[in-house]
Formats: sequence, C-alpha cells, structure tokens
Amino acid sequence: MSAPTSPADLYRHSLRLLLNKDIPAWVALWAEDGLMEFPFAPDGWPRRLEGKEAIATYMRHYPDHIDLQDFPDLRIHQTTDPATIVVEMRGVGRLVDSGARFDMTYIAVVTVRDGHITSYRDYWNPLAVQEPRADFTGSGR
Repeated sequence: MSAPTSPADLYRHSLRLLLNKDIPAWVALWAEDGLMEFPFAPDGWPRRLEGKEAIATYMRHYPDHIDLQDFPDLRIHQTTDPATIVVEMRGVGRLVDSGARFDMTYIAVVTVRDGHITSYRDYWNPLAVQEPRADFTGSGR
C-alpha cells in the first residue's frame, strides 16, 4: 500500500507508524532533503536535522526510549498553503527505562510535497526533558 499524499492524511499515517514503532517506514515518508527543526530545544538537544539520513539517525532508537501509546486530542489545521498543515496534539505513553508516564503536548508545522514530508517544525515543551531519565532519543546529554 502506498502512503497517502495529502498533508493531513500523510500526517495521520505517520502517527500510526510511530504507534506501531515502525521507524523505517516513518523515515520513508520523508523527502531526501527533508528538514526537521526543534525551535524550543534546550541546550544539548538538536535544533535542526538536515536530510533523511540525519532524521533516520535521530529517530532510530526512539522506541527504545519512549513507548508511545496514543495521540489524543489530534487537530489538523489547513493553511493558506495547501502543502502545509499545523497540527496540535498530545503524545502519551511511558518512558521505557523508568516506566514513568509520558504526556507531551505538541504543535507542529508540516509541509508535504510530492507525497513526502519536506519540512517539520516541532514545537514541543522543553521543560519535559528536565525530568529525570527523560533522554528520549538516547542523545546522552
């Protein structure tokens, strides 16, 4: 089955892949020159990932650190650019290492061209990484 091409449908599909912990399939949704940005990332965390390979490296061990279980409160807003959406959502689950509850609120600005994610600005809460054992991506801060 091929991935959906509308930004909203592709984004919903990407969330299902994350819940299924299928990181290779999630990465396959990205354009080769895709850009992932984290404008609110605290010191020691990446603020910009350029290219599919950098995004794959960043996400490779994500399921080893966070067991995502649901994305409640998903709202996808169309913009005046049909290729760009604004997403509001929560990601809930648990931190694998400690078993602690994970509950993060996100706002993302996502652009899709030719059926692939080309830009993803992830406005997540940097205060959450101040929690003990909150090394979500194995960055070893």
